[in-house]
Amino acid sequence: MKCYDCNLSGGSGTPIGVCSRCGLVICHEHGRVTEAVVHLSRGPGRSTSDRPARRAVCHTCYGAEHPA
Repeated sequence: MKCYDCNLSGGSGTPIGVCSRCGLVICHEHGRVTEAVVHLSRGPGRSTSDRPARRAVCHTCYGAEHPA
């Protein structure tokens, strides 16, 4: 597999994962690893984890989630 954006531009980035929003393959240059709050299925009280999880997204989805 190839990074989607590298494939369009003729680049050759090594894939690091799949965007968790749109599902495209991403490389280190075209992707971002962000933190995600983990919601737990529990009864009453706190329902989020103390530690955030990691999540990979492409630069397009990252820009849509974090507008300037």
